[in-house]
Amino acid sequence: MNQPVDQQVDGLIRYGGNALPEGDANGLVRFRVDLGYDGTKFSGWAKQPGLRTVQSVLVKALTLVFGDSGDDFALRVAGRTDAGVHAEMQVAHFDLHPSLLKRMGRSRDLRRKINSLLPSDVRVHSIEVAPPGFDARFSASFRRYRYRIADLASIKNPIQERYTLWMNYELDLIAMQAVALEFYGLHDFASFCKAKPNATTIRELREINISRNPLDFNVVEVEILADAFCHNMVRSLMGALIAVGQGKATHQEVIDTMARKTRVGSFKVMLPQGLTLIEIGYPPVELLAEQAEKSRSMRDIDEA
Repeated sequence: MNQPVDQQVDGLIRYGGNALPEGDANGLVRFRVDLGYDGTKFSGWAKQPGLRTVQSVLVKALTLVFGDSGDDFALRVAGRTDAGVHAEMQVAHFDLHPSLLKRMGRSRDLRRKINSLLPSDVRVHSIEVAPPGFDARFSASFRRYRYRIADLASIKNPIQERYTLWMNYELDLIAMQAVALEFYGLHDFASFCKAKPNATTIRELREINISRNPLDFNVVEVEILADAFCHNMVRSLMGALIAVGQGKATHQEVIDTMARKTRVGSFKVMLPQGLTLIEIGYPPVELLAEQAEKSRSMRDIDEA
């Protein structure tokens, strides 16, 4: 896929005259979209009948710009967040036939045009013609989430209430970090995932950092990075960590729960408002297609 774009300024696609991107072998142009959203009033990412979702409002905006594509523009996302979960940095892609680009009229800034049609709790950061082999979901090599907790040792900031779990006891961060080490590496996380038919629960967890932020009212921040997350995995892991931090579960109980590989008797799935998707990682351009093929062959990614 070539990119005969007149200008690309600050990561924003701008077209002039009749110079339009060329399609791939199927006549389609793929666009990468970086966006963020406040998940409070959304029923998650995925389009669902009668519910307000991030995908549905984005498809509506794209339809107003380009017309009805018939397939929701084959819109795909790197991390399918649940109801109430936020995203500082989400990545999606959509496909267009070059002829549809002409429906933009004389607008020279696609990002600005789409943002003008979106509700205020969703913003597109950038839109670019995607490089060859790019798939927002399967080309991703990692996802990073942050969970925020205001415990008894924190000041509860009402401005951040929509993005923070409030608790009335103090957490033991040393105990939490110690048990977090048990999650590192490649494991079957079936005890921490909502079951999905024909989908693996094997994931590689690469980082868990637990600390207080002295610049933000001493709030506890837990950052978790893995190649991918199955459904409810992050909030289930947080349930285990918080139980240990409260003294309601032991280190060994977490190990035993993980070994059972079943949600029965596992830890609570924590509330969504404390969770934010903060980063999606991709390999170099020349490895995008290879990463996508690897991901497709290994697992069906269903984000938490």
